[in-house]
Amino acid sequence: MILIAESGSTKTNWVTEKNELYETIGFNPLFDTTETIYNELSKHEGLLAARGNFTKVFFYGASCSSQERNTIVYNALKKYFTNAEVIHIDHDLKAAAIATYDGRPGIACILGTGSNSCLYDGTDIHEVVPSLGYVLGDEGSGAYFGKKLVAAYLYHELPEATNYIMKEVYKLEKEEVLKHVYNKPNANVYLARFAKVMNETTDKAYMDKLAEEGFTDFFNHHVKCYKNYQQYPVHFVGSIAFHFKHVLQEVANKMGCELGIVDRNPVYRLVAWHLKSNK
Repeated sequence: MILIAESGSTKTNWVTEKNELYETIGFNPLFDTTETIYNELSKHEGLLAARGNFTKVFFYGASCSSQERNTIVYNALKKYFTNAEVIHIDHDLKAAAIATYDGRPGIACILGTGSNSCLYDGTDIHEVVPSLGYVLGDEGSGAYFGKKLVAAYLYHELPEATNYIMKEVYKLEKEEVLKHVYNKPNANVYLARFAKVMNETTDKAYMDKLAEEGFTDFFNHHVKCYKNYQQYPVHFVGSIAFHFKHVLQEVANKMGCELGIVDRNPVYRLVAWHLKSNK
């Protein structure tokens, strides 16, 4: 049986060829070790019970773009999926590209915990600029918006409804925020969790404006970098893109771009592609 994993820094969706879903935390070999990944997988009772059924495992993950980092994930999965004859590790950009390919060359974009893009012609992936992570880049991502919201809260700049959520629901305090951001691991995941406030608040106009600023930054750095970018459909995967598709459409229109597929959870398209291509 085939198992496909689509993993960001926050969450991993594991889907079988029968579309059975298992969810675990996200894994990123920039931060996680082979031992950490194996131990976390071992905590999931459902996946642990089913792991012997899988003969092929395809893992698409954040930061899985070098042999060194891919080996960290591979060694964990090889140890965990004891009956797997094939274990393949690839970049999450490849997953986004495959999942959104509509038969035409296009620009595939990720707006998850982090952000990234590539040009995909159906065979090869072409990157022009790198993803710089949540400190220097990740424009339009969950970490990007979470950082904006947390900073605005601490600066006392948020509108009333959103300020209430940050204060009373999330119990945010400056010292705790600084500790998570500067002293604890996975600050990007911590910040990204606050992006969902954009959907929880009634301050819709404020959030639409924030989304517009973030998506504009993303297009400027990660879409316009491709020569003749307006000739390609621009596809997106990730919950940020899905929930603010109306804003994404407005920004795409301003940039003279065709907004293509917007898929919140591309793993099911990946499963269909693997079954169709028999890979």
